[in-house]
Amino acid sequence: MRLLLLWLAAFTLTAPALAETTQEIVNKAPNGLAQTPPMGWNSWNRFACSVNEKIIRDTADAMIASGMRDAGYQYVVIDDCWHGPRDANGFITADPQKFPSGIKALADYVHARGLKFGIYSDAGRFTCGGRPGSQGHEYQDALSYARWGVDYLKYDWCNTGDRNAQEAYALMADALHQTGRPIVFSMCEWGTAKPWLWAKNVGNLWRTTGDIWDSFSAKDKAHDWAHPMLENVDSNEPLWPHAGPGHWNDPDMLEVGNGGMTIAEYRSHFSLWAMMAAPLIAGNDIARMDAATRSILLNKEVIAVDQDALGVQGRRVSQAGGQEVWVKPLSGGAKAVLLFNRGDQPATILASADEVWRKKAKVRDLWAHRDLRWSGSLKAIVEPHGVAMFTVTPL
Repeated sequence: MRLLLLWLAAFTLTAPALAETTQEIVNKAPNGLAQTPPMGWNSWNRFACSVNEKIIRDTADAMIASGMRDAGYQYVVIDDCWHGPRDANGFITADPQKFPSGIKALADYVHARGLKFGIYSDAGRFTCGGRPGSQGHEYQDALSYARWGVDYLKYDWCNTGDRNAQEAYALMADALHQTGRPIVFSMCEWGTAKPWLWAKNVGNLWRTTGDIWDSFSAKDKAHDWAHPMLENVDSNEPLWPHAGPGHWNDPDMLEVGNGGMTIAEYRSHFSLWAMMAAPLIAGNDIARMDAATRSILLNKEVIAVDQDALGVQGRRVSQAGGQEVWVKPLSGGAKAVLLFNRGDQPATILASADEVWRKKAKVRDLWAHRDLRWSGSLKAIVEPHGVAMFTVTPL
């Protein structure tokens, strides 16, 4: 312990000297993780600060029983409010009432089920929920996470004052690297410092938007931080050139199954995230989800579009009123095509050969789970706020 404390003291004393220029941050070596968008579950959207040890254990079990683990969901992430006080040496501890077994025991429970474990902290003095943040304790906290068996860190941006985002996130990235443990780094800075321009080799994913709100398009007047799903889509879509293997644009976590949208709207939500190669981080109560929610989250054909190894973010290629055509290049020359109806009435949407493919092709409807005949274009009657989604594979 004495040597450990001396090692930590040395890093604490030298931390200001580790500040890097923007160019040094841009030129950092990537950590090699998250070659496809991360998939998993996070506690915040459903449980917020009511999270506890039993919820995490039940969720890990439910991810297996529901088939989510087998569909590709890996990470079980505790968001804010798990923290207790720091001990006499400055190490963070878990809330003893909510997590009486401690974080390492919980990580071991998750790992024993073939899943990976994630945790949350903040670049400020306090988290958004008022718990101890990591500012001034970056190397100490990273070491604790590594010792506990953490595989994923979500790092928020509350209570940071005038702190520089590039400095803050590069410092925690270095601290994680120094532990020697592979830890996916999720930067939750809300896009205010445009991390897509400098964080390619700092984080594995970065938020491009404010917090999502469980609504298709309606604002929550009581909370200016809350953004309906479509608002996050429109903020994230233009950033498509900046995403790729190991570094993903993140329009925030999924609300599928939380009750604020219709099934058609949740299907659109999930499809748009897949088209944008966004992380698929579920935020519902998995242990109690209904069949409709399960059918969306477990659509392996849509998941495959998100997880395609080419790693290209799809984008909107045409728009007429509330009707849109999106295209995402896939491995092997294939494409995913999304026909999206923002309107309040059913609409016929056409994707032309110029937008999709001019030669012979195999077409697959990913929500109807059936093959279609290629006629040189794609056309469908799309329900209000709904989608039709296809893959087009050249023959």
